[in-house]
Amino acid sequence: MKKLLLLFVMIGCAMSLSAQIKGTVVSNNQPIEDAYIYNQTSKSHSHSNQLGQFEISNTNVGDVLIVGLLGYEKQEIILTQELTKNLIIDLKPKAFMLDELVLSQPVDVLNSIVQIDLETNPINSSQEILRKVPGLIIGQHAGGGKAEQLFLRGFDVDHGTDVALSVDGMPVNMVSHAHGQGYSDLHFLIPETIEKINFGKGPHYADHGDFNTAGFVDFRTKSSLDNSTISFTAGQFNTLRTLGLFNLLDNKASQNAYVALEYIETDGPFESPQNFDRLNLMGKYNAYLNDNSKIGLTVSHFTSKWDASGQIPVREVNNGNISNFGAIDDTEGGFTSRSNANVQFSTILDNDIAMQSNVFYSKYNFELYSNFTFFLEDPVNGDQIKQKENRDIFGLNTQFNKSVNYNSFDVNYTAGLGLRFDDIKDIELSHTLNRKTTLDYIQLGDVYQRNMNAFVNAEIDLGKFSITPGLRLEYFNFQYNNKLSENYDLQTNTEVAVLPKLSFQYDQNENVQWFLKSGIGFHSNDARIVLNNEVDKALPKAYGVDFGNIWKPSQKIVLNTTLWYLFSEEEFVYVGDAGIVEPSGKSERYGLDLGVRFQLNDYFYFNTDATLTKARSLEAEDGE
Repeated sequence: MKKLLLLFVMIGCAMSLSAQIKGTVVSNNQPIEDAYIYNQTSKSHSHSNQLGQFEISNTNVGDVLIVGLLGYEKQEIILTQELTKNLIIDLKPKAFMLDELVLSQPVDVLNSIVQIDLETNPINSSQEILRKVPGLIIGQHAGGGKAEQLFLRGFDVDHGTDVALSVDGMPVNMVSHAHGQGYSDLHFLIPETIEKINFGKGPHYADHGDFNTAGFVDFRTKSSLDNSTISFTAGQFNTLRTLGLFNLLDNKASQNAYVALEYIETDGPFESPQNFDRLNLMGKYNAYLNDNSKIGLTVSHFTSKWDASGQIPVREVNNGNISNFGAIDDTEGGFTSRSNANVQFSTILDNDIAMQSNVFYSKYNFELYSNFTFFLEDPVNGDQIKQKENRDIFGLNTQFNKSVNYNSFDVNYTAGLGLRFDDIKDIELSHTLNRKTTLDYIQLGDVYQRNMNAFVNAEIDLGKFSITPGLRLEYFNFQYNNKLSENYDLQTNTEVAVLPKLSFQYDQNENVQWFLKSGIGFHSNDARIVLNNEVDKALPKAYGVDFGNIWKPSQKIVLNTTLWYLFSEEEFVYVGDAGIVEPSGKSERYGLDLGVRFQLNDYFYFNTDATLTKARSLEAEDGE
């Protein structure tokens, strides 16, 4: 009887140890997210969450765990009974090496590749930030004063109409903006504070909504600094950049904080000085409330002003009236500012459900003077226009994540809710003279826009094969008070969108991965043109498919190839400078993306990307 009882006790202990093992991955007292934990004995695997915690099933005393992450030394741990009680794994940083990238791991390989690009070739200019995304092309606008012009997958994205941008869960794109729908000014982001860039091409992602048609880019800033830094850079044309990064709490295990500042000024190469200056201030604080909860606060302020010489007619240069660096109207330029507060909270709820939330507020001001047609419309005063707005943005995002093991397969469930409210006062388009005199108003009013969204997503891991279905719901309420109307004129409209997603992934082996992604996305239209019935759809949809693979022919080379197709229900040209819309109907785009990464050794890393795109309007006249 005693032997039988002892046998039951031993079996019970073995079952409890083989069920699930919990642990935490850290480095320099800070939790490490997305570390890969692999049981070499049972072949089960897991990832660390935002708090560095993980839970791995089918694990016994004596099993061998492999723990790794690009940029850290890999660790091999033999489980003992003592380790199962308090398993803390401390990873040591090291140089990023391409040969450590294993394609069969359930990680986003393309994002990992971009992370290697970021580490091997750091950026120190806000103009370079988006160029880290393969296939995304930018053009500087107004000498750095305005947001960059974006081009992706055959879209002239303007300043962000078809690419969703965010920083630490806070949206960058501006709905119903005075200069153009989706306007995305990233200049408030200090490049040296960027820790990670996540991106995706196409409308295939359930956790991304408005403006995610051609793709999305999410930036995550550093939680802490390794040390403090001050730098000064000077160049031609009275150019100066000052940067300061200050570690305030020396990365304690329970809390950390830092402050960053950036100041830039330049006159530019033009005959009329640009008088450009930009100031960025940022502070970030993180505290670990207990083993399962973390709270963070980020505050930032950005302000910029500039003069611009604008574009010039080539005939005026050819006939000698002005030089290549001259101007017809050198009173163009503007002023913009943005202040942000973002509170982030992460915790582990009952039943091991991970929750991430952020609540944000932004105060935004924009004032731009442009002159594209010089004296075409008004031969006496000229054609200068002013675009101006004052905006408050409130919002929150909450996401829940739960991983479940069903013996023969694993499922990672994700669900989320979001809310955004834009209160835009005195959004203006007017005809002006020398910035000082308003000759007449073309548009003037207040915009109130609400967006609520929800999504569900399930990553079903069947071993080498995985399926990811998803669904996103969007609700929009548009309101516009036209102040140029003689009577009170509050226009309203409500729209809803249902957006399904479905993706597949097959890991052929450690060196070859195949994927097929599909989904429906959208971008919202400006509230003013929606309420004036200038477009057929308030939320025109885009239907996309990606098929491709990632191949590692040797330990030092990674190749990625994608064939893609994108159909858009409705396109239009919004001439914000004139306050009118020119519809262009349905369109389709298809193309090929190629990427090459080659690392010879610690000192030589080569990367290049190429894209071939064909974009066509389906309702244009023959020959256009």
